[in-house]
Amino acid sequence: MRILLVEDDDYIAKPLAKDMRYQGHVVDTASDGITGWEFTQAVKYDLILLDLMLPRMDGMSLCKKLRASGCKTHILMLTAKDRIVDRVLGLDTGADDYLVKPFDLEELAARIRALSRRVADLQQTTIAYGLLEINLNTHTIAYDGQSLAFTPKEYVILECFLRNPTQVFTRANLLDKLWDLDKLSGEETVRTHITNIRRKLKAASGSEDWIQTVYGVGYSFNAK
Repeated sequence: MRILLVEDDDYIAKPLAKDMRYQGHVVDTASDGITGWEFTQAVKYDLILLDLMLPRMDGMSLCKKLRASGCKTHILMLTAKDRIVDRVLGLDTGADDYLVKPFDLEELAARIRALSRRVADLQQTTIAYGLLEINLNTHTIAYDGQSLAFTPKEYVILECFLRNPTQVFTRANLLDKLWDLDKLSGEETVRTHITNIRRKLKAASGSEDWIQTVYGVGYSFNAK
């Protein structure tokens, strides 16, 4: 993969770049947000590793600018901020994943492998079932062309169902999908999200049976 690392701390950037090159990746490094932006305008990258606390332009602003310009490159944010609100904000801004410092190089390598497997997914921009449509690039949901207001957690759950319309998900399965957004949630929280998703889809479509309860197991999507 061709990777851009935007990180102003040399004690992190140098060994990180060395490790990724050892894994066979081509790595460019930038020490501030403006330079990072200039690199992206000159080179097409498969992945951007983006620190949040950067000089000249912070990582959140750079991420937002990249997405506004139409950049579809996967972005993995690296930050010392571990509050849930920071992670949600980063993902809402357009990041694909979020890793809190200090992190293990093996975990980062696993995250990079996971994102590399998703490169092909960029070819598919939407999933539609009937009049319900989800945009995988903008993380938005619409019914009959009308945008629906979903929270980030509700979006993650509905995307799971739409990507796997025949699979039955347990509450534990869905909780695992929400792990990066909220490590403190319990299975009761999943039930609340399912209730909210059903309510919003019913309000838009008039139908109650988008998500079925599989008693004793979990939930499945009713592909119409």
